[in-house]
Amino acid sequence: MTTTTRTTATLEATVPEGLEHAEEILSTEALDFVALLHERFDACRHELLALRTEKRQQASASGRLDFLPETRAIREDDSWTVAAAPPALQDRRVEMTGPAAPAKMAINALNSGAKVWLADLEDASSPTWANQIGGIRNLRDAARGSLAFTSPEGKEYRLREDAPTAVVVTRPRGLHLPEHNVRIGGESASASLVDFGLHFFHTAKQLLENGHGPYYYLPKLESHLEARLWDEVFTVAEEHLGIEHGTVRATVLIETIPAAFEMEEILYELRDHASGLNAGRWDYLFSIIKTFRDAGERFILADRSSVTMTAPLMRAYTDLLVKTCHRRGAVAMGGMAAFIPNRREPEVTAAAFDKVRQDKTREAGDGFDGSWVAHPDLVSTCREVFDEVLGDRPNQIDRTREDVEVTADQLLDVASAGSVRTEEELHQNLYVAFRYVAVWLSGNGAVAINNLMEDAATAEISRSQIWQQIHNGIVYQDTGNKATIELVREAIGTQREVLHEEFGDEVFTQYVEPAIELVTQLVLETEYLDFLTLPAYEVLGDR
Repeated sequence: MTTTTRTTATLEATVPEGLEHAEEILSTEALDFVALLHERFDACRHELLALRTEKRQQASASGRLDFLPETRAIREDDSWTVAAAPPALQDRRVEMTGPAAPAKMAINALNSGAKVWLADLEDASSPTWANQIGGIRNLRDAARGSLAFTSPEGKEYRLREDAPTAVVVTRPRGLHLPEHNVRIGGESASASLVDFGLHFFHTAKQLLENGHGPYYYLPKLESHLEARLWDEVFTVAEEHLGIEHGTVRATVLIETIPAAFEMEEILYELRDHASGLNAGRWDYLFSIIKTFRDAGERFILADRSSVTMTAPLMRAYTDLLVKTCHRRGAVAMGGMAAFIPNRREPEVTAAAFDKVRQDKTREAGDGFDGSWVAHPDLVSTCREVFDEVLGDRPNQIDRTREDVEVTADQLLDVASAGSVRTEEELHQNLYVAFRYVAVWLSGNGAVAINNLMEDAATAEISRSQIWQQIHNGIVYQDTGNKATIELVREAIGTQREVLHEEFGDEVFTQYVEPAIELVTQLVLETEYLDFLTLPAYEVLGDR
């Protein structure tokens, strides 16, 4: 690693050694722009993070969240809508998701035939500095049309010219995360502002020339005040580059339970910059556990594998999202179908296609305007399902779902997701969390485990569910055993042996053992830590 110091902004940035063109991404001008965003918005970011903690404690103590009385006028005002979608974002019937690095994966996503590629700098990416800067470099080169890659075997990957490539919507990291490789005034910068700032600075004007624009997915928001912060960030960024107000468009992931109660307010705050909302289902379940982890038995979630999108709890959430979006002229994006094909196993592939088709059929029937897939082979399946519903129309925003009425009690009805809690799932949660974090520590954030594409949300649900079960003393239905620290320690030992045999001595020592130590600490500690990725990032930084 080499270090470049920007003394005028008291900013120090580490340049990843050996990453081609990294110095161009970390140019003086780009870093000055990041410093500007930090100066204007970092204090507010910290205030909003503190407010999250306060609101969670109140929700857990009362066992309650509700629609905000102070913003009732916004919800009841029928006169406002979000800005009309630009042409590039009117048809989003199928979106491919995946990390922005390495280049091969980026090219495959752009060439996949999807309408949109969610270029992920967040949960599907292990936030090594080389991954973050490499991802932004790839997105810059993709905007220029020059992104290419040649494998060690000599196979060339280039952007297709026979058909349009996917429209890029970039997801920066969440507001809670730091970036240690950019330090301002001696403190780590906001990962959100670093990701957004560097990407926007290097791509916004080129994307506009291409007929697209700087488009973003915003993760982990918990309130309309956080949406207001992002709206102000976008406005300052547009002014800085001298581009028209409203050029930036954002789709917000409704993947936290507090945000589900503020969907309309979030769209309202972002209305000049808003594009839509997305049903981030796996993080949503994680957020339910996290928010109500110590609120009593009625908030203990069933086994993750048993919770389906047809559960009343999840139906209330997705139906409200569609109604909210369409009422305000925004697109409603469906969630990830994690099932992935395996070209070496025809039966697995057939099952994956069938499950994805069922999932997307439900979403299209419910009024969603498009949805996500995690593998290029599934793009055609998702497209076919939405083609059947949409035909030549770009979306179904005109379907306003007046039939939907959702109450706070329905959104909080955790029991409606089922009550199956098994010791078998305890072992599965440990295996998945250990295995995912191990691969994450090796630099890969999108991991295929048991024919499912997993990202950080998977590990978060898994370890949170175990913590909740221990602290509520649940009894597993398949064995009659009580969830105790001693029982979980035994299960950890069993899964340690499984993974040691699976990976072998070298990989186990280098990556799996640190992952086991980290997850074990999180599930057994008395105090719950809000995000696994915070201590994991510290371990990653020591490598």
